[in-house]
Amino acid sequence: MKKETPFTLRRLTADDTEAFREIRLEVLRRYPESFGSDHRDERAQTPDWFRARIADHAVFGAFVEEEVLAGVAGLQIPTGVKMKHKGFLWGMYVRPIARGTGVAAGLLNQVIEHARGVVEKIKLEVSPDNAAALRLYESAGFTVYAREPQALKIGDTYHDSLLMRLPLVK
Repeated sequence: MKKETPFTLRRLTADDTEAFREIRLEVLRRYPESFGSDHRDERAQTPDWFRARIADHAVFGAFVEEEVLAGVAGLQIPTGVKMKHKGFLWGMYVRPIARGTGVAAGLLNQVIEHARGVVEKIKLEVSPDNAAALRLYESAGFTVYAREPQALKIGDTYHDSLLMRLPLVK
């Protein structure tokens, strides 16, 4: 049964830089096997670097309990002429306080709606062990098209990734 937690969704702005940095570092620390970025690398970045991520990508946030940033998801669109037809979903994360409330689906829908008319498809990578994320992406129409063995290496341990896509045009 889903929890009833009211939330609002919106695109992040420069004013959200510190909250974005905080949630981003949290997820990289808690779930290193689920993200290609490393906590140590991003912890060393300046606020301007995080501000640029918000400005250069479409980053959406879910806010609960008086503007607490409870979830994020970003869409990167390459600038190269041969690649700008596809967007990349990245950084999808929902804090435990907002899980089971519809925040994840809301964020994903925001990214998809933003991408419509801008790109022809959205791609993403997900850990094959992340059953909740796989269910969410599949429910939105994403399909697996490949598995990358040893996509990440953390210490001496390798982690695979599933590559998924969602066509936005027929």
